[in-house]
Amino acid sequence: MDVANLLAHTLSPDRALREDATHKLELFAQENYATYSLLLCQQMANEQADDNIRMAAGLALKNSLSAKEYARKEEQMQRWLAVDENSRSQVKQGALLTLATQRKMVGNIAGQVIAAIAEIELPRGQWPDLVRVVLENVTNTDNAALKMATLQAIGYVCEATDPVYLQNQSNEILTAVVQGARKEEQDQDVRLAAIRALNNSLEFVKENFEREGERNFIMQVVCEATQSQSSDVQVAAFECLVRIMQLYYDKMRYYMEKALFGLTIAGMNNQQDEKVVLQAIEFWSTVCDEEMELKEEALEAAELGENPERNLYNFAEYATGDIMPVLLWLLTKQEEDEDEDEWNVSMAAATCLSLFAQCVRNSVITPIVPFVESNIQNTDWRYREAAVMAFGSILDGPEETVLMPLVDQALPTLIGMMTDPIVNVKDTVAWTLGRVSELLIQCIKPDIHLRDLVSALVLGLQDNPRIVGNCCWSLMNLAEQLGPAIGEEAPTSALSMYFEGITTALLQFTERADNESNCRTSAYEAISALVMFSANDCITTVQNIALAILDRLDQTIAMETQLVGADERAEHSELQSSLLGVLTNCIRRLSRDIASVADRIMTGLLQLLNNTSKQSTIMEDAFLAIGAMTSALEGDFSRYAEPFVPILCAALQNPAEYQLCSIAVGLIGDLCRALGEGVTVYCNTFMQLLVSNLQSPVLHRSVKPNILSCFGDVALAIGDKFEPYLEIVMMVLQQAGSMRAEKDNYEMIDYVNTLHEGNVEAYVGIVQGLAGTQRVAILLPYMQGIFHFMNALAVDPNRSDPLTRALIGLLGDLADAFGGQLKQFLQADWVPLLLREARTSRHYGTSTKETARWAKEMIKRATQ
Repeated sequence: MDVANLLAHTLSPDRALREDATHKLELFAQENYATYSLLLCQQMANEQADDNIRMAAGLALKNSLSAKEYARKEEQMQRWLAVDENSRSQVKQGALLTLATQRKMVGNIAGQVIAAIAEIELPRGQWPDLVRVVLENVTNTDNAALKMATLQAIGYVCEATDPVYLQNQSNEILTAVVQGARKEEQDQDVRLAAIRALNNSLEFVKENFEREGERNFIMQVVCEATQSQSSDVQVAAFECLVRIMQLYYDKMRYYMEKALFGLTIAGMNNQQDEKVVLQAIEFWSTVCDEEMELKEEALEAAELGENPERNLYNFAEYATGDIMPVLLWLLTKQEEDEDEDEWNVSMAAATCLSLFAQCVRNSVITPIVPFVESNIQNTDWRYREAAVMAFGSILDGPEETVLMPLVDQALPTLIGMMTDPIVNVKDTVAWTLGRVSELLIQCIKPDIHLRDLVSALVLGLQDNPRIVGNCCWSLMNLAEQLGPAIGEEAPTSALSMYFEGITTALLQFTERADNESNCRTSAYEAISALVMFSANDCITTVQNIALAILDRLDQTIAMETQLVGADERAEHSELQSSLLGVLTNCIRRLSRDIASVADRIMTGLLQLLNNTSKQSTIMEDAFLAIGAMTSALEGDFSRYAEPFVPILCAALQNPAEYQLCSIAVGLIGDLCRALGEGVTVYCNTFMQLLVSNLQSPVLHRSVKPNILSCFGDVALAIGDKFEPYLEIVMMVLQQAGSMRAEKDNYEMIDYVNTLHEGNVEAYVGIVQGLAGTQRVAILLPYMQGIFHFMNALAVDPNRSDPLTRALIGLLGDLADAFGGQLKQFLQADWVPLLLREARTSRHYGTSTKETARWAKEMIKRATQ
């Protein structure tokens, strides 16, 4: 096979030729991967070949070895490991030799191939001489291209491979990387590659950072690099300092005093390269992030009467007086036509300022207020906008009592500035008003400010699409803060008298054909929020909104056959998604009152679902609307179950689309609650699909706790008719219950807590479903396993509040259902200890304490 020719065709502007070549290469990889990888490596290493073909070969080889999606990555890893040792060695040797090429981009790709192989082989104890070979390239050569490509490769290997497999060679890696990063290195490309490799190796050089001499040398090299003539090296050095601050805050006190403080301020004042400024700002944002976390830890330790494990040095507090003037000056570096999606200096400065406010709290006020007061009416729009941005950025952090007089004074001025002639200023004003609405609603006096504020925000809908998003966000915050909480009702609210006017204006605005700057989507989101938080005197208007939205949804369904091209379809899907979002909230708010148009809603939703591809997000939105219908109609939903259940089952048969799958699992729970025993006819199918999905290697793990919980929903709905499924479900629950997380893996701890919560909810549903039936005794043989599981949870120090509440609820349910039959289990030592901890510890919320009191009473009755 002529691989070079096929690779050339994959780069062709001719789509048919390109797709044909790609298809043939994929087939070749499937039929004979060993030969495929060898031929690609030979092309990549071929100095006579065209650079583009060499790079295409390297990229294809790298992509055949690694993937972002877990299942595909696992499959590709196994495919590589199945290749014979000789072929694998040839590919690895070819990739290493390619590092010596003078073509920089090809050398870079070779480094990525090496890293992809290393990620597979190093954890398995294979390729033991990799680190030694690449280090020789750095320390024993004058070939700058080889040095640079090798350092890039080291960086990629460090980034891709779990640090635990590189720790034993940390000294050797660090020596080579730091040598390339020193100021004595004349080639700035080599130095840049070395600094980036150092950044990627920081996680596994912890022992080196513990040793003062080595730490000093590393910090010296990085600090000197911030002064390089090359701005790329400066940027990489500041990136390195950011990562060092994240990983080694505890060791930074000396360096902050001696160097970092001055270097970062100089970096923020850099006039030549914006990227240097951005990274210097990021350094202080990171300091604030770290110190906020340390303050949280100190509070938690104080609650337990303990000393915090780590020291807080208050770098941000000490630096506030010097950093604030620089950040405020950087706020004025906006561009009139700046792209909102492009990160720039003024945005970074505003973010950093906001983090300082959260970190140092009241201390941020003194340097900010004079800047705001002297510039909020400046004739130069940049200073006007910077003053408003500074004010909006510090509203989260300082105490309310300190902020309230400032906001009271500024609010009329800010509302007036919604008519500023400059779009940038109006946009920031609308955002700041949204922040006030979200964080300090008590400053907005309904009789003084609300009419003018609402008028200004509604008027903003007629302005530039760019400011509409923040106007809508402000209206959403007003609705949420002034309306009744979700699930509660109020006869009226401060916003009720403006409700019809606001929603009418928003509905008129959403009639526009385009969605520039996502303005139409924002307006629909605002309608959704207003509906959700509406008081009872707005119900008639909500009903009218629901009808208007239904009309629009029907129009979009009728248009589906007329759509041409991907862009038009994407825009159409986005519109339908917005309409479904509003409709769902109307259904939730109107509850039983939606019954009069239920047939029309369900006809539209079923039509939409039958027209839609399985991958579409529209399906997710339509499922959420149907979930709201089941809650509103309860048993009356039964007439729609027959046409809907096959669509629901089809979604459950597509575990790769895990978000849709998760919503579908939730919908089974909704159907169980709505239909009760009426759901029994569908349970065989549901249970088969749920168990099958639990065992699927493709399904994202986040869906699995929901499936466990769903078993409980089914059992609760169908009572003793759950018996045929009991054995398999109990086996699955036992397997899930045995899962544990490593003590330092916080992400896994959170997941296992959620999984066990699903487990407990399943047991609760099963116990409550069978309690009071003739068949409740069939649970007794499983009690030893259930109590063993509960005991393990009770002694787990990482148990969350929701899991504790669910666990105690299950104890109470078991005591209530079985009474004295479980006396020996309920008298175990861990039971009263758990209940006492839940009732007395400050770590648990009110509902957990109440559940513990109820469970204690149930257990007392059962054990008497």
